[in-house]
Amino acid sequence: MADQPLTPEIRTARRNALGDVLTRSAARHRGKTAIIDGDTTLSYTEFDQVVTNVAANLQRLGINTGDRLALVSRNSWEFAAIAWGAARVGVMLVPINFMLVAEEIAYILDHAEVSGVIVQAEFGAALDGALATATTSPAVRLHYGADDTPEGWDSVDELFVAAPEGWEAPTIDDDAPIRLMYTSGTESRPKGAMLSSRSLIAEYTSAIVDGGMTSDDVDLHTLPLYHCAQLDCFLGPDLMLGATSIILPAPAPDVVLAKIAEHKVTKYFAPPTVWISLLRNPGFDDADLSSLKRGYYGASIMPVEVLNEVSRRLPNVRLWNFYGQTELAPVATILQPEEQVSHAGSAGFPTLNVQTILVDDDNNEVPQGEVGEVVHRSPHATLGYWRDEAKTAEAFKNGWFHSGDLGVFDAEGRLSIVDRKKDMIKSGGENVASREVEETIYAHPDVAEVAVFGLPDAKWVEAVTAAVVARPGSDLTAETLAAYCAEHLAPYKRPKRIEIVESLPKNPSGKILKRELRDTMAD
Repeated sequence: MADQPLTPEIRTARRNALGDVLTRSAARHRGKTAIIDGDTTLSYTEFDQVVTNVAANLQRLGINTGDRLALVSRNSWEFAAIAWGAARVGVMLVPINFMLVAEEIAYILDHAEVSGVIVQAEFGAALDGALATATTSPAVRLHYGADDTPEGWDSVDELFVAAPEGWEAPTIDDDAPIRLMYTSGTESRPKGAMLSSRSLIAEYTSAIVDGGMTSDDVDLHTLPLYHCAQLDCFLGPDLMLGATSIILPAPAPDVVLAKIAEHKVTKYFAPPTVWISLLRNPGFDDADLSSLKRGYYGASIMPVEVLNEVSRRLPNVRLWNFYGQTELAPVATILQPEEQVSHAGSAGFPTLNVQTILVDDDNNEVPQGEVGEVVHRSPHATLGYWRDEAKTAEAFKNGWFHSGDLGVFDAEGRLSIVDRKKDMIKSGGENVASREVEETIYAHPDVAEVAVFGLPDAKWVEAVTAAVVARPGSDLTAETLAAYCAEHLAPYKRPKRIEIVESLPKNPSGKILKRELRDTMAD
């Protein structure tokens, strides 16, 4: 029996792809509200049918299993329908950060070799610019959110016409890639992490169990769905459970407070910067937040004073800290509510489907209490990096996924992140690769040397900071360099502070000592 091959019929009967998860939720919850987005309300039955329509029409338009489909959009019910429709037919969705400039988008379109692009109207100009310089030429170009469809684009309505009667979704292997998430690393260009249904469903299960989620939740989604934190720690688990999702395009504090009251929201995720903005909003104390029971944060550590303020001003809200990265789909460890103050700064315990250890540079496990690189074994893990066998092999050396973060375990097994082996800045909930910013600044003709790093900041938690040495004889100023960065970098990547310095501190081998710069400039 062990050698008996699985027939197509057995594979179909056993399938457990992301599209199947939604079908099961629709069968269990039928008329229950799945999604509310402004004036649009979709029950589970309706949303499941919309997803089927998207899947069938992607095939009709010539986008099939294994093809890549780029999506540039704010949060919307259409975003959710396209994401799950692509998964149902095995198309690899490529969500793109809408804050990127044209040349950054063009790189992703080319690297992913996309067959189709869908864009929300307000980002149409950036996509036109990207497509003008990209070498790839996607045959399918769909546009939505405007009264008129611009020349060179078709209406996204093409995706939502009724599926042909009797259309059936293909059987998608559990480990077939269905998502291509571009993640900032220390390299000058982002890498495409491939995620499968198996990765995502295992991660949803971990988030649900260790995040205390239930089918009775009313969840408010305001952080960008192009990030797997909002998409896969919250929207995906909600759809798996049969919870109700309220979708907003952005976390505007006034609107967030109003929607919590209007829809009796029970749970909400945001990075510390957004929680701080809510607490500082003049309408906070008058807002009816009595329904809110669970809060979640991630991307950076919540300051202890803010934890205490949340406890005081939202006494019925319990907080969870989610730590992870895109390649883990994305959650790896979770700090529970009862540990928030007593173990402030900790990332918590490895979650249900994750095994985590710390290793030294020779891949030997380090003793408890010693610092080592954080590595994981988990079905959450990426299948690897798209078109990059070398980086994939490096990430999975010795049979563990190497996070690039440095951490330490306490005596009870909680993980604390003490530094980043990969020099990453986490600013306002966004990952910023310091090397990418450095290479952009280096391209300025008056720049001799540059070091980019993060500094603690009351608003951004970490502010992108650049120390720059000007070329001899130039009249380079921080202002002119800031204007240059505004032309070439997305807003969240631009340095919030630029210092023109005489020299950069270095060790005997010539490596720039960023820790010394951080200490000096923080003072």
